[in-house]
Amino acid sequence: MPGLMKSIPIRHISTTQKEPGISGSFSIRNIQEMLNREDMVQELHRHDFFFILVLQNAAGYHEIDFTQYEVGNHSVFLMRPGQVHQLTLRAGSTGYLVQFESDFFYGQNKLSQQLLRKASNKVFCKVDVNRFNKLNQVLTYIFNEFSNKEEGYQEIIKSCLNIFFTELMRQRQNKKIADDDISPYTQEQLERFLELLEMHIASHKQVSQYAGMMNLSSYQLNAITKTSLNKTPSELINEHIVLEAKRKLLATSSQVNQIADELGYEDVSYFIRFFKKHTGHSPEAFRDNFR
Repeated sequence: MPGLMKSIPIRHISTTQKEPGISGSFSIRNIQEMLNREDMVQELHRHDFFFILVLQNAAGYHEIDFTQYEVGNHSVFLMRPGQVHQLTLRAGSTGYLVQFESDFFYGQNKLSQQLLRKASNKVFCKVDVNRFNKLNQVLTYIFNEFSNKEEGYQEIIKSCLNIFFTELMRQRQNKKIADDDISPYTQEQLERFLELLEMHIASHKQVSQYAGMMNLSSYQLNAITKTSLNKTPSELINEHIVLEAKRKLLATSSQVNQIADELGYEDVSYFIRFFKKHTGHSPEAFRDNFR
């Protein structure tokens, strides 16, 4: 891995892309034009906005929260704000890159919010050709609306995004029988729990603390995570601690004792044992092996 950074850079949508009358920011770019016949290599960083990469013909690799995916034809990557990634796209790759802040789409009705939450539960989807052509047509329409900026184009873009996410969910449901037992309420509560984990993992590590913040009992929170992800809240808390530790180990030059402190552990040896139990490596060995 290239030289370590002091902290993981956070990228923002350029303020010049903010449009009058739009709540939040939105942009769409043609990948072939963006690459301009050159490879694109992005080092490890995170965004404060949704990042959707829709690739028609492409090669390279995309690593998201330390899981590596091969970039190929007819693939979709959908990342939430806060996720860490690094991306290599080869020259000649085609498709679209869509970026928007939460406020841009969350300003829609509640069904739209639920649709985005459900769609962004999985970061990668390989799409069959016919379905991909539909997605590509929707994005081409969005691209033209964004380029021309005729009256009402903002609302048209939001409506087209609804169509895009619906088509993406159909693709997933065709590949795997949809779980009709997951209600919109359960999905919404799961998303809330995951958001709270992202914000409070350094100071809150008990299931009861998160249940309290959500005005739920620990039993109710357990039912929500088991139904939707087949994992207990404790498992998800531990997974998130490990993920944050990995982010800090690989993208910062902080010492292990500093990282333990940042994650809320006064006892460094306890943190090291916890990390080794869940990864099979000590923090230092993990950092050395990954470079």
